[in-house]
Amino acid sequence: MAIRRALYRLLKVMARPARADRGRGGLVIQPYRGYGSRREVFIMGRVFHQPGLGAQKAQGARRDLLDILRRLLRWGVGDAVLAARLGEARQRVEADRDGYFRIRLPLDHPPPADSRWHRVTLELEHPPGAASTEAQVFIPPADARYVVISDIDDTVMHTGVANKVMMIWRLFVQSADSRVAFPGVGALYQALYRGSSGRDHNPLLYVSRGPWMIYDVLERFFHLQGIPAGPILFLREWGLTLQRPLPRRAENHKLDLIREMLTVYEDLPFVLIGDSGQHDPEIYAQVVREHPGRVQAIYIRNVNHGDASRRQAIEELAGEVLEAGSSLVLAADSFVMAEHAVEHGLIAPTALEQVLEGCQALEAASRTHKATRHVRGGRLQGTRQAIARGELEVALEEETDQDRPPNVVVESGRRDTPPPGN
Repeated sequence: MAIRRALYRLLKVMARPARADRGRGGLVIQPYRGYGSRREVFIMGRVFHQPGLGAQKAQGARRDLLDILRRLLRWGVGDAVLAARLGEARQRVEADRDGYFRIRLPLDHPPPADSRWHRVTLELEHPPGAASTEAQVFIPPADARYVVISDIDDTVMHTGVANKVMMIWRLFVQSADSRVAFPGVGALYQALYRGSSGRDHNPLLYVSRGPWMIYDVLERFFHLQGIPAGPILFLREWGLTLQRPLPRRAENHKLDLIREMLTVYEDLPFVLIGDSGQHDPEIYAQVVREHPGRVQAIYIRNVNHGDASRRQAIEELAGEVLEAGSSLVLAADSFVMAEHAVEHGLIAPTALEQVLEGCQALEAASRTHKATRHVRGGRLQGTRQAIARGELEVALEEETDQDRPPNVVVESGRRDTPPPGN
């Protein structure tokens, strides 16, 4: 019975990306939630052709099977031409050979300041066909103080990317209701969104290694967990089509997306959040190296205690962060991240209690807080020497209650960079 329920759930998840057109066939424009500034907006999406197969009249499992078949039989419309419009700004863009498009639309006039979400009209100009839709774009207010870029897998929710079998199960079979968020994540991200004033409305942009087909599952998951809505950018379409049965390679794609965000929000500092399980430390080290002074803080959820290869990547990241005058927090829980964010003027002190409530156990959170290790000297050179002496390595190997990964903060004793907005 459990296997049958799991298979039915998998069927529903796989069918959902094809269900949005309500069974209609023909040309489809599929945009994903975008982001932008008062100068320009950025949108990703795809143009494809999808058969109808009579799905409009089907119901239940038959409809799900037809939607899966329609998804497998869809094909990208190569070299499609679209027109994007926001207010008086208009731009034509050409999709790639698989139908994927990227729109970077300069704005002649700032959009209305009384709204943070704006609608961009998309119309297909070539090939001929009546296809149009609207994309939602987040534009922060003028008084936003920083931008948050967060990974999703093993950062916001437990995915287990190191275990490929469990990762596939959680990605494709688990519903939004059964996915597990890390304790305190919703309250922490709400605090980052609101900022230290409580009304900053800082942009939160999410990146993931997952495929576009789980987009709506993640949207519902964010809603259930109280995580602020924001553009969700995936690395790739995994290629579940007859024309491309294997996942598309995504080397440097995540890094390229972050570079794009740094360009769009060129006047704002950044906060980067990721995990120690895969390549976030290496990617974030590259970002800090290329953009010194742009990254206010980096929070890494410490999910793989005892992995020597990952410790080396974290040590390299710590060196890059120090050189850029920023700070690095390796945390097993959200409370330690929140405390650091309060100390550095990123969130309001009143948010700490809310994060503690989200952690569900005040005693456990306080115990973890007291166990936080600091690796720092009086100044930048002193912290470099502390890392060279092996203090960071010792802190990362430290045993904690219930064998939880330790909490470690790496920064110079003197703050070389003031909090954003000061």
